[in-house]
Amino acid sequence: VPVRRIVPLSGRVYGRRWLVLLLFSLLGFAQGLVWNSWGPIQNSARLAFGFSGWDIALLVFWGPIGFAPCFFFMWLMDKKGLRVTVLLTSSLMVLGAGLRCVPVSDLEIRKKLIHGGQLLNGLAGPTVMNAAPFLSTTWFSPDERATATAIASLLNYLGAAGAFLVGPLVVPSPNGTSHLPLASQSSTEHIKDRIEAVLYAEFGMVSLIFSAALAYFPSRPPFPPSVAAASQRLSYRRSFCRLLSNFRFLMIALAYAIPLGVFSGWSGVLDLILTPVHVSQVDAGWIGFWSIVGGCVVGIAMARFADFIRGMLKFILLLLLSGATLASTWFTLTCLTSVTHLPLTTATLYTSCILLGIFLNSSVPIFFELFVETVYPVPEGITCGVVTFLSNVFMGVLLFFLTFYHT
Repeated sequence: VPVRRIVPLSGRVYGRRWLVLLLFSLLGFAQGLVWNSWGPIQNSARLAFGFSGWDIALLVFWGPIGFAPCFFFMWLMDKKGLRVTVLLTSSLMVLGAGLRCVPVSDLEIRKKLIHGGQLLNGLAGPTVMNAAPFLSTTWFSPDERATATAIASLLNYLGAAGAFLVGPLVVPSPNGTSHLPLASQSSTEHIKDRIEAVLYAEFGMVSLIFSAALAYFPSRPPFPPSVAAASQRLSYRRSFCRLLSNFRFLMIALAYAIPLGVFSGWSGVLDLILTPVHVSQVDAGWIGFWSIVGGCVVGIAMARFADFIRGMLKFILLLLLSGATLASTWFTLTCLTSVTHLPLTTATLYTSCILLGIFLNSSVPIFFELFVETVYPVPEGITCGVVTFLSNVFMGVLLFFLTFYHT
């Protein structure tokens, strides 16, 4: 006979909730960092490992491919809790980061190991991108929930931004793709050694986070923080029926999936896209870095604002998506120099790309809160799993066509 848990009417929060949030956020940070390792240094990787443009796009493409078993991870989180799901996810990341570090002299075998490592890291994506609302509802009070969701979900994006910063600064560019005087003297072996140093550092960081989660990462607190966290949720099958029959949810899901999916894939290969217009991988890295960092900062601020003022989620999203539309239009018109005759300068590229990233990335936690409120009592992991899976479908479509991009 199952034992009913005694639930305090006002809920109870524990100080350890911040440690749980920190561990999960670091896991998301590491997953984003490993996923975006190759795009910002694609010119150097081509020289050191013999990668082609198809290889670079495929290395990024393993991220959305890793969402194929997304529904399994949603079921696991719903049935077994956060601890089991997080430990399985982090173990896949450790194995994937380790495969990329295997010192094999044969470049073809080495390339296959790197691709395998990226795939295993991609399999961790469903957890780090879907579980943020589930974690915030399980551990945090209603007036902290949006902030916790923002931190847990946006740290994955911040990890991808870290790759834009770490890669180009640590790994020198090959001849002809950098304006730095020291980069022109870099040999192939030196570039390869620097790339391997980055791979070893990322493997050490992922292993440390896995060890910390293994030592302490509880599934839930002794008592739930709110009545909503303690309430009975719909079953797995009924949840999908509820989601697919809710027209409002489907419209919000498309509004999230199309721009965020396309932008995530586009930013992952930003260096590949900007190289034909003579933008160095260092400049492309800084553009990607500041666009994501700005989005994370503004997103957390917006989520904190939404915690205090309820009922403003749709209005906030309309403002953010309007700004993203204007920024992307500016970027497009600037790049069409033969038609619009607008100047294509580093300043305009920086400004339009950074504004686009700020507006889009900062909308992620607001979208998640709107999803959860729209389809309650569907479990948070299932709701966010469906929308992130849809987002990765659009990312995959973009990257699929970019694998045939040769000019």
